Amino acid sequence: MIRRLRKKFIRITVFAAALVLILLSLIVNIANFISVDASLTQMLKMIHENEGTIPPLPRYGKPEETANGPFSPETPYSTRYFVLRYSGQNELWQADLDNIAAITSDDTDKYLKIAVRHGKGFGYTSGYKYYVSYNGENRWMAIFLDSHREMQSVTMIALLSLVATAICIFLVYIIVVLFSRRAIDPAVKSTQLQKQFITDASHELKTPITVINTSLKVLEMEIGRQKWIDKARLQTEKLKDLVNSLVTLSRMDEEESPLRFHNFNISDSIRETAESFQEFASSHGHELKLSITPELHYYGDEYAVRQLASILLDNAVKYAVSDTPIFFALEKERKYIALRTVNNCKAVDTAELNKLFNRFYRSDEARAKNDGFGIGLSIARSIAEGHKGSVYAQCKDECSIEFTAKLKLV
Repeated sequence: MIRRLRKKFIRITVFAAALVLILLSLIVNIANFISVDASLTQMLKMIHENEGTIPPLPRYGKPEETANGPFSPETPYSTRYFVLRYSGQNELWQADLDNIAAITSDDTDKYLKIAVRHGKGFGYTSGYKYYVSYNGENRWMAIFLDSHREMQSVTMIALLSLVATAICIFLVYIIVVLFSRRAIDPAVKSTQLQKQFITDASHELKTPITVINTSLKVLEMEIGRQKWIDKARLQTEKLKDLVNSLVTLSRMDEEESPLRFHNFNISDSIRETAESFQEFASSHGHELKLSITPELHYYGDEYAVRQLASILLDNAVKYAVSDTPIFFALEKERKYIALRTVNNCKAVDTAELNKLFNRFYRSDEARAKNDGFGIGLSIARSIAEGHKGSVYAQCKDECSIEFTAKLKLV
């Protein structure tokens, strides 16, 4: 559990930091593009207002504040643009190419088609921002402003911010990994104290349970069999099972897994375990139908996998509706080995299906009255997760429930 808690803490922290950094990068780049776009728009408007030219500006002093923004005396010399004037019939009657060297008269037809197709307004094409306007009397004017440098600057800032964001996310990941143990240390200490308490309490309880059980046997030998002795012995066995289950859960929560992995024939192991439940199921009025894929081999803890199958079968037998069959299957699904039980049951709230795997949880009155402690499915989940898998429940319809445990193949 500590390992899962640490991984979850790392994922959440890195995700939050990455989200903030990505949003910050997006805001900076969007703001930069808006600023550059506004500057280009101001320049196009100024050229348009001056009939396709940049007016002379004072050679000395501060940049002049015009109606469209500040421009310096160097603006006419550093700005590259060309102007196309054409009629409503899309006939070019003047091309002003004096302020640009990259465009020749052979290129004017291409940009004229772009302007005609776009119509009024601003647009971008091939490193140029343009502005198309109708000047009246069947005359149109299209101004194309060279924006290669500005767009290269925007692209460069975007790439640098992307790289910087990736580096920062990686550094955050490294820092979080290095300090995650210290961050979750209070939770780890609390968990360790709880596990230590369970372990100590279990060991302390085993002795009086054994003494009580032995005393009951001796008492039965002296006074004969009585129902009160049988009830006391039954409760003693239940308490013993509870102690063993708590110890198992405590061991499964340890950072060093108690599972011992080796290759084994899982088909034979599960078939043997399932067949041992057929008499138990029959005594409760259920026919146990098996569907086990033969000759499946698995690398895992054979004892734990057998225990997982036993928990699923025991759960199905206990909570199945009387005189209904129980289906149990073992099959291979892509990268997993799947164990599955299906049985009829009383209506279950689908919103509570995940809660069935919580410790000591019983969903309804029938479960509350049934023998058991509501801890078996918690052990099943720990075993499945110990094999890099999962276990879940789903209702196929209103009167049946399916439990599936998936164990990942190595």
